[in-house]
Amino acid sequence: MAAAAPPSSISFFSSSIFLSTPTTSSNFNCFFKPRNSKFPLRATISSELATLPVISFEGTQVGSATLNLKSAPAETARAVVHRGLTTDLTNRRRGTASTLTRAEVRGGGRKPYGQKKTGHARQGSRRTPLRPGGGVVFGPKPKDWSIKINKKEKRLAISTAISSAFENTIVIEDFDDKFEKPKTKEFIAMLKRLGLDPKEKSTFLMTEVSDNVKLSSRNIGTLKMLTPRTLNLFDILDAEKLIFTKGAVEFLNERYGFDCKEDEEDEYEEEEEVNADDGTEVEGNSDSTE
Repeated sequence: MAAAAPPSSISFFSSSIFLSTPTTSSNFNCFFKPRNSKFPLRATISSELATLPVISFEGTQVGSATLNLKSAPAETARAVVHRGLTTDLTNRRRGTASTLTRAEVRGGGRKPYGQKKTGHARQGSRRTPLRPGGGVVFGPKPKDWSIKINKKEKRLAISTAISSAFENTIVIEDFDDKFEKPKTKEFIAMLKRLGLDPKEKSTFLMTEVSDNVKLSSRNIGTLKMLTPRTLNLFDILDAEKLIFTKGAVEFLNERYGFDCKEDEEDEYEEEEEVNADDGTEVEGNSDSTE
């Protein structure tokens, strides 16, 4: 008997954007001139327009919100999102792993034992890699693993990933003032009123997170609380549900929308690059590999 299919997630691999041709409400034409070609190659960036229900803190629908985000064309969407994801994961590596070579190990100036008549192999130093406590051959040294990605490409990867999750996205009214004190039980009750399962991975995007909300949600292991400064591609793709506040929807339309200004400097991305260079952790991205 065939096994049941696993539940669908908002991963870009199973998104409708990559399975069918997206419906475009407007087009942005870019022209690239390939090598050894007299004709320009035309690529189209589409605009995904979606209307999402707005739910109150009590769990009732009180209106609707519109997200109008850029989306990569179907033939290049996988590559754009994959490049953005691998860049984020690679830049998390601290590169602080370090070992000592035999020249850096302390001691070893004296010959351990005589050259002959011992029955053992010849040894000239205790720092040899053949002895415990000796140096390491070709061991890791501090290294900078960071790689670069264009800002426009990074923005397009994030907006494409969010566009692929419209079916599993809801908008909620701001609820910072609803928590007078930290209470995890009240936060779980709010999730259930919104129709969310606390055991499923959920990602909240808010313009600001108050201390009471942060303390009320930090004990829920399947929950991620993100702000514009900590928004990242991995947490978007890893979540099964996306929850945006009304302020977050305005931010997404302004930063990743089709009508956003490309020449405008992104203060959030600049600070993110500074944090990556300093090796500091960004909230919501506590995982790191050596």
